[in-house]
Amino acid sequence: MRSFPISPRKCKLVSPFVFTTLLLMGGGLFTSNCAAQEAGGAPPPEPPPAPAVFQNPIPAGQLAFLNDYAGKTAKDAMKDKRFRNLMKLATPRTEYHYGRDMPLSETSESLLDGAPLPIDIREGRYAMVGSHGGPYLSGRGFLWFDMQEGIALGGVYFHPVNGEPTPTLAIFSRQLRETSLSMGQLPAAFQQDLAQWILVAGPRLVSPRYFIPENGKKYVLVHDEDYCAPPENGPPPAQDQCEELNAEAADADVNAAYFMAQTHNAANATAWMLGADQVAWIGVRDQSCGFGPNQLACRIRLTRQRTRVLLGPRRN
Repeated sequence: MRSFPISPRKCKLVSPFVFTTLLLMGGGLFTSNCAAQEAGGAPPPEPPPAPAVFQNPIPAGQLAFLNDYAGKTAKDAMKDKRFRNLMKLATPRTEYHYGRDMPLSETSESLLDGAPLPIDIREGRYAMVGSHGGPYLSGRGFLWFDMQEGIALGGVYFHPVNGEPTPTLAIFSRQLRETSLSMGQLPAAFQQDLAQWILVAGPRLVSPRYFIPENGKKYVLVHDEDYCAPPENGPPPAQDQCEELNAEAADADVNAAYFMAQTHNAANATAWMLGADQVAWIGVRDQSCGFGPNQLACRIRLTRQRTRVLLGPRRN
């Protein structure tokens, strides 16, 4: 397994635990292994799902110009018609709720026009164009490109005030057709650059996550990271802290799944959480798990079971 350095000159001061966690995220080293956290006798984890398939790759000749913008900002790039064309190729045509209903393309553009970050070109191949502050609701966003494979992914992060679980991160791409995805199915290089962006732009490490494919609807982007997975060349993470992150991730997924079930995967959905059935389920879960030493592991297991029920069978 590999680990990838994150440049400290760009980073905010963070705790050693969070920094190590982001390094692990960037290397794609987390595994889906909730059952392994339980006492002996648990069944082996299911094999990981296949990587996401990206349709209609963008020709390399249409992406090469991004190298000229290394160290510049999204505001500079958006003056270039070639970049605006890439934005159209990357962004699904759908209404999105960012404080109000608007095209997702307008949301992305307004966030990229916010507080700028230097455009990062890594290995002459991976381009991250992002911001660390939008016009309101603590918004920030990015566009990411694999210039060799012709892949484009975007992201929108903000604090909704419409009853949606908050804060929220939505990953989008017109090249995706899937309607069931977990983070581990996205390219490892994207996960690495997303971890760098999180470290620099400062969104919350664990929050409800979604993805918006070509059809313009919104689906849960499931946390399949194991925040307690030990690094290859370092000390294991603090068990109490990493288990709390695993529990937060499970809670984020079940809340996102419930919200999507109630709003039929609309990208501009509004709703007020939580319904009586979800409140009742939380009560049963907490009573079942009690307050003993295995309380967090029990809570994670039951919460992920509930998420699978809400999401239904995989559709890919």
